Amino acid sequence: MTTLPNIDWEKVDNMVPAIVQHHLTGQVLMQGYMNPAALQRTIDCQMVTFFSRSKQRLWTKGEESGNHLKLVTLGSDCDHDSILIQALPVGPTCHLGTTSCFADVANQPLLGKLAAVVASRRDGDPDSSYTAQLLQGNPRRVAQKVGEEGVEVALAAATNDKQNLKDEAADLLYHLTVLLEQQQVSFAEVAQVLLKRAK
Repeated sequence: MTTLPNIDWEKVDNMVPAIVQHHLTGQVLMQGYMNPAALQRTIDCQMVTFFSRSKQRLWTKGEESGNHLKLVTLGSDCDHDSILIQALPVGPTCHLGTTSCFADVANQPLLGKLAAVVASRRDGDPDSSYTAQLLQGNPRRVAQKVGEEGVEVALAAATNDKQNLKDEAADLLYHLTVLLEQQQVSFAEVAQVLLKRAK
């Protein structure tokens, strides 16, 4: 059960910024404001609820659109004057229809940026893009590359070659990202499997 974080409400005049992060990908989805009532409703209904300064009332994200943010965890920062929320979005978070209100690729976590770049090469020229060549080629070739890089990672670790391990691990992550894109599987779906296993 989610418990109330330790917020110094007097210091912040009963209003704190609340940052919402995608629980599976780490991407920042949006930022709003919470007062004690919004925080309590978030915990009670397990849907992220803010205090809307423009409407001057509590506002549960998605109450009109249906694009809710399902609460996973929340906590306060070291000064007890802001809240970080981990949530699972149902539909796009932004009213513009994007996953995040910070939709620029530059604002995504590193693996999200990599996945976005790989996806952007899907229809590229295979003569000028190795990624496009892999995506448009035989799926067995990409699977083979993942296998080869996995073996090279294992060999680097077995020989205690730290620099080579970093290089080969980067190659493995890249080729795995290409394979996931080719198979239309997202990092979030893979993270969901890890989440289920953790439970």
